[in-house]
Amino acid sequence: MVMRTALEAEPEFPPFRPRFPWLGRDLQTLRNSFTGSRPPVAGVETERLVFEMPDGTGDRLTGALSRRGTTNPAASRALVVLVHGLSGCEKSAYILESAGYFLGIGHPVLRLNLRGSAATQPHCREHYHAGRDEDLAVVLDQLTGRGELQAGLVLIGFSLGGNMVLKFLASRGRDYPLCCAISVSAPIDLAAAAERLLQPRNRFYHAWMLRHMKQDAIAAKELGAREARTIRTARTIYEFDDRVAAPRNGFQGAQDYYRRCSAGQFLGDIRVPTLVIHALDDPWIPARGYLNIDWTSNPYLSPLLPLSGGHVGFHDAEGNLAQSGGGVVH
Repeated sequence: MVMRTALEAEPEFPPFRPRFPWLGRDLQTLRNSFTGSRPPVAGVETERLVFEMPDGTGDRLTGALSRRGTTNPAASRALVVLVHGLSGCEKSAYILESAGYFLGIGHPVLRLNLRGSAATQPHCREHYHAGRDEDLAVVLDQLTGRGELQAGLVLIGFSLGGNMVLKFLASRGRDYPLCCAISVSAPIDLAAAAERLLQPRNRFYHAWMLRHMKQDAIAAKELGAREARTIRTARTIYEFDDRVAAPRNGFQGAQDYYRRCSAGQFLGDIRVPTLVIHALDDPWIPARGYLNIDWTSNPYLSPLLPLSGGHVGFHDAEGNLAQSGGGVVH
């Protein structure tokens, strides 16, 4: 009944129908890994951008800014900024597919690499986390200085990046010319997501994510031997967050990190039109975090909660989700 109520609030969204043979939540989640889909972004001009972090670390974020046609930001459509998820980067399949979609309808697109991601590791001592939305503010400030936001801004976050975007919207969204925002498969209850990943049915996902988290953390500049040992010996994602991510970023352990950075608690403060996309069969993120929200209490939020779609999957049979506005992950 809760699911039906959420969808009735947005009757223009067609039902999600998975594309054969990607049936079920796991195949939806893993499809890009199986196919190696890396669609090219062709016929556009792409500029490499570097964003200096003014916090004394010397860290630098990078990004790929692509546009088709005019190079005058004031004469173009709103800039779409794509924020990747855990262990992602500008070359992740979902980022490239989303960039291709928005470039195809005339928007310039920035594929942003967060602090310490694979693309920024040579330039960073520190690392992004689910609540580090201040880095996003620095990037948008520098884009403003370049005149890139004259036509407006669309902010889209995937998975962990989606949580970051939602938290950012709540605290800083009104400071920028945001037309709208989209969150896709965000772990808005970080503790519940960590618990779900520890379940036996998710042992493959857990091992994959932990391995990549360790690889990214080990690659940080100026890493001490003691911290490197702590990273290598972490046996679970919870242990990694408790012993590595939390102390690195000033939290009193994993629970404090999860409590302070989970975006679910901030949704009521968002004042930007925001489409919140999440599949209720997501194998990584429990549905209850979304079903327990009173979506009618904030008119700026539009929930799109299909019964299926996996985690950052949504490989649709007919492109319906793309046509309705959820095509960022088609």
